[in-house]
Amino acid sequence: MTGIGMHDIELAGAIRAGYEEILTPDALALVAELQVQFGPARRKLLAARAERRKKLAEGDTLDFLDETRKIREGDWIVAPVSTDLQQRWVEITGPTERKMVINALNSGADGFMADFEDANSPTWSNMVEGHINLRDAIDRTITYDGSDGRHYELEDEVATLHVRPRGWHLPERHLKVEGDPVAGAFFDFGLYMFHCARRLVARGTGPYFYLPKMESHREARLWAEVFAFTEEALGLPHGTVKCTVLVETLPAAFEMDEILYELRDHSCSLNAGRWDYIFSAIKCFRERPEFVLPDRSAVTMTVPFMKAYTELLVATCHRRAAHAMGGMAALIPSRKDEEANEKALAAVRADKERELGQGFDGTWVAHPDLVPVAREVFEQGLGGQPNQVARQRDDVRVGAAELLSIPDTPGDITEAGLRANVNVGFQYVSFWLTGRGAAAIDNMMEDAATAEISRSQIWQWIRHEAKLAEGPTVTRDLTRQILDEETAKIHEEVGDEVWAQGRPQETREIFERVSLSDSLEEFLTLVAYEFLE
Repeated sequence: MTGIGMHDIELAGAIRAGYEEILTPDALALVAELQVQFGPARRKLLAARAERRKKLAEGDTLDFLDETRKIREGDWIVAPVSTDLQQRWVEITGPTERKMVINALNSGADGFMADFEDANSPTWSNMVEGHINLRDAIDRTITYDGSDGRHYELEDEVATLHVRPRGWHLPERHLKVEGDPVAGAFFDFGLYMFHCARRLVARGTGPYFYLPKMESHREARLWAEVFAFTEEALGLPHGTVKCTVLVETLPAAFEMDEILYELRDHSCSLNAGRWDYIFSAIKCFRERPEFVLPDRSAVTMTVPFMKAYTELLVATCHRRAAHAMGGMAALIPSRKDEEANEKALAAVRADKERELGQGFDGTWVAHPDLVPVAREVFEQGLGGQPNQVARQRDDVRVGAAELLSIPDTPGDITEAGLRANVNVGFQYVSFWLTGRGAAAIDNMMEDAATAEISRSQIWQWIRHEAKLAEGPTVTRDLTRQILDEETAKIHEEVGDEVWAQGRPQETREIFERVSLSDSLEEFLTLVAYEFLE
């Protein structure tokens, strides 16, 4: 490798069988160099986030940037992508657990986003074994034998692999460089690139990434610099890395052109990260009572601010010859209630038809049973064409007012909505603490993003003394009463043994801290990470 120096590296995580194949001196040296080279810029960008949050709390607002007007008005497009990224009708997402990797790659989806972020609980074993599993999947040696005797292995045709590293805000405390924990993003990206980039290129594909939680084009610029440095260090041509940026923060919606521009040598698409986007809308204007949202179930993709954001995303992508990827269908189909299943699948189909009509080139699902539904919508709707990037949405007129039309969201705040937020938020934290970052709750695949909505809505409703449709005001006391009732139900349903395994006392401590504190914690995962091994 070129450009890699000698640094003080401290590895605190356990070294189990096979870990030494991933945590090699050269691989760790690359991660350390990324931390040393780009860590200071990362810290400045996180400080800029905090400064913006402070200004928004003081009454500032969001708008398009004057200093980047030339980029928005300029005539430029992103670099072309390879054949295996031309058709992305349906992509499935999930953690990097071994059986899930096999099932996702075999699902019939065009792509699989292997997730080190929102669908992952970052225990040390999950992180390192995830890299082992991805390496083995690329080598096509990955297998799994279940306790029920079932054998899992890859089929001849598999989905194109994408990887989502952790966002800029998350650390990896098991590896320290010059005395400081490395950024989780550098750990995930560096290890994957070191072990898998050349393997992927040799197979005619490449290292493809999903980039989460960004709030500005300057954060995108940092990723572009990390990509370029790593390509050179590994002897790969510039532009080998391709990426999809999740537009899942409200500030990023005002900088979509600029984000694509900064990553134009590596860009292939933007994705509508719908759940985190709702969480970000709450977080940005947490102090403003007019921005209080109704029940999570009422904040659909057709409400004004969500429609505006997705319309602008498609128009921006297609103007720049980039793919526009739709949002997540989180349903887990029921095999017990056929009637309910049919209604749920019909809702998924309608959601995907809406995305197709808006101009999206593909979409996301959380479960293999949804792949055929989504695939059929895009295959028939596009007449077999791989995408509709050529479809320009010149009719879209979205400005700051439309993106900020959050107060126009219709709907009520109900006791059922509060109970759902309490129940989902508590259960998800419990799953996360026991190593599961994607959890099936009430026939929905919940991850960190949906849990963030749940707990931030509770905080917002308490902060602004929201009234339930049934009459009572949402208070800490009312929320604790409902928490007692909901956790009693959960305890009864799962039994004493499973309840104890779920670390209920710590779960409640975390849940109350992120939902009931005077100030809104930025990310529940940062709080909960203190409780992981």
